[in-house]
Amino acid sequence: MNLGTLFQFAVERHPQYEALVQGEKRFTYAELNQEVDHAAAGLQSLGIKRHDRVVLVLKNRLEMVILYWAIQKIGAVFTPINFRLTAEEIEYCVKDAQAKAVIYEPVSEHAVLAAVHGMDTIKVAVLQARGADIQYEELRHKSKQPLVRSESDGDDLCLMLYTSGTTGRPKGVPRTHRNEYSAAVAHIIQNQYVFQESTIGVMPLYHTMGMRSLLSIALLNGKMVMTPDYDAETVLETLEKEKLSCVYLVPTIFHDLVYHPKFAQYDLSSLKKLGYAGAAMTKALTEEIFAKLKPKVFVNHYGSSEVYTFSICDYLDRKPGCAGKPGFHQRLRVVVADPDGGSTPEDVVQTGVPGEIIVDLRSQEAFQGYWNRPDATRKAIREGWYFTGDMGSFDEDGDLYVLGRVDDMIISGGENIHPLEVEDVIAKHPKVAEVAVVGLPDQRWGEVVTAFIVAHDPQLNAEELDEFCRQSKHLSNFKRPRKYVLVDSIPKSPVGKILRRMLRDGYAQPSPTKKESVS
Repeated sequence: MNLGTLFQFAVERHPQYEALVQGEKRFTYAELNQEVDHAAAGLQSLGIKRHDRVVLVLKNRLEMVILYWAIQKIGAVFTPINFRLTAEEIEYCVKDAQAKAVIYEPVSEHAVLAAVHGMDTIKVAVLQARGADIQYEELRHKSKQPLVRSESDGDDLCLMLYTSGTTGRPKGVPRTHRNEYSAAVAHIIQNQYVFQESTIGVMPLYHTMGMRSLLSIALLNGKMVMTPDYDAETVLETLEKEKLSCVYLVPTIFHDLVYHPKFAQYDLSSLKKLGYAGAAMTKALTEEIFAKLKPKVFVNHYGSSEVYTFSICDYLDRKPGCAGKPGFHQRLRVVVADPDGGSTPEDVVQTGVPGEIIVDLRSQEAFQGYWNRPDATRKAIREGWYFTGDMGSFDEDGDLYVLGRVDDMIISGGENIHPLEVEDVIAKHPKVAEVAVVGLPDQRWGEVVTAFIVAHDPQLNAEELDEFCRQSKHLSNFKRPRKYVLVDSIPKSPVGKILRRMLRDGYAQPSPTKKESVS
């Protein structure tokens, strides 16, 4: 069994159901399958075969979806990367993957052509991008031979995702057909999806969240609506127009939607099932989502590219911010945190004590090691457990709370302080739009708790924020920020994760009209 076969099953089951939409273009499952077969046969005619890696540097457009299924049908390995990467970063990924082909579009054309200059990698262009060996439209009609279906099995690789590489070179995460199928099943169960769900393709398809939406919706004969260029108003319009039933997004996008000035103008009554992942969500935003969207299902999904599901929480009304219980295929532990990799799976901490979250690798959702990176594999995988690098703790109910990265922990005056617990308090201030907390070096304290804040109200100042924190019943005084920096924006990754390292390195400068304040 492989994903190409499962897609064929979906096509035969409900060929007339709508499958893929982008703008005015609409495809049923039967029509999409025809496009997929044309593209697959064209790729085969270029010499791309089972096990070959194909790097894609595209936005979230319908061609990306067609090529995903085409690559599955021929048994190659779909290897998507961020279309915003530099030529140097693309070159690294193409060489590391030993890619047989690279597929790109105008937005990534310059970087791709510089990256692969002198290589014998096949170049395929979408939307008439220049410098290619063949255009996508030509590819669809190139093959004179019918498609020869691959005999891939469950242990063959079907996907390779590259991690963001914020702490060094990006790492390839190879995933098998069995991994991806299991992750899709878990996603369907954990989000309570049913046949003919419909969703928006706004999460990047070079990210595990985008992959989950694509695969789970297809297995359920659902509808995927692609949005190559993201902005909040476009998403709101699409949700209303297409009457979409479910979304799986990062907190940043939820924030953009519910706080959009035109939010109340849109009828989102069809939207019943919400899921988020990729970053922490503040209690304030969780409460706003419940109030404005009134979801039937609202799930916090905690996981990674490597394993997919760690845990889920679908009772966020009772426990906002909680990561909940282990997922459908999973069990968890929290062990003594050691950034140098000295902990073992037996170093379990007590309830309520923060430590590093580790997950059982016997899950069928789990990878078995990084691509060409035995050093990273040795550090991450120990005695059958995946060491996530995330800090967390269990409460008395056995529910998991994620507290940030092991290397994000602030140690001030010998006390351990986790950014999320401080951010949750500050985010409740009515004049705060966004907040990120880090530890900055301090001669006396070692690190000083520092809050970077984007304000709704230009009159907000550090003294008002500090008084708000002093009055909070949920923040011990030693955890209160000693420095507040009002900024115009907070640096984030393409999927909405706060880039705390950039804050520590001085990326975010104070707004010109505001000054830093230390209390």
